[in-house]
Amino acid sequence: MVRLLEAGDAGLVVEYGDKVDPELHGRVLALYYRLAERALPGIRELVPTYRSLLVEYDPLVIGYQQLVETIEPLTAGPPRPCSGRLMEVPVCYGGERGPDLEEVAALCRLPVQEVIARHAAPTYLVYMLGFSPGFPYLGGLDPSLQVPRLARPRLQVPAGSVAIAGPQAGIYPQSTPGGWRIIGYTRLALFDPGSDAPFLLQAGDSVRFVPVKEGEHAHA
Repeated sequence: MVRLLEAGDAGLVVEYGDKVDPELHGRVLALYYRLAERALPGIRELVPTYRSLLVEYDPLVIGYQQLVETIEPLTAGPPRPCSGRLMEVPVCYGGERGPDLEEVAALCRLPVQEVIARHAAPTYLVYMLGFSPGFPYLGGLDPSLQVPRLARPRLQVPAGSVAIAGPQAGIYPQSTPGGWRIIGYTRLALFDPGSDAPFLLQAGDSVRFVPVKEGEHAHA
């Protein structure tokens, strides 16, 4: 059942469910693109998440009830297939830039090389960007690699850190505090504030991690 909920005095949330599910996310993306293509007056921004779409609007241009009446008929369409781009992300695992790899291996009762292989095997879905500009929340992590967040988050996680926590994988675009377990790093820039398209990844894209050695990484 789809729910339309107020989010402050200039926001509307369209909620498709209460779980992380690729089909629900496909419905979120379908609505996102329907609204984006219509370019309705008064809509300032559309923010897709795991299971909902936030619609930020100008209440001086379009009222809440009018927005609800406009959006509600558009929520019933079919899910959008995952047709985003496939991005290969070179990752150097372990070492100083992957300080939690060995602990993750111990928690999962797996050899380090098996952790790397299982992390690099899936094709991940970018469910949403959040936390910091360009940070991708990735679904598809092998269940055998699910580990809790750090009990005490780090004050600084370097940009490019490749990390996991619970059922999710992610990449830190900037140096920020963080509590996910860092197993490697990439030189790929995920966020460029000076670009017309500042985010390398978008919701609906797919990601494959490609293991590389330190010497190869500089040229990847």
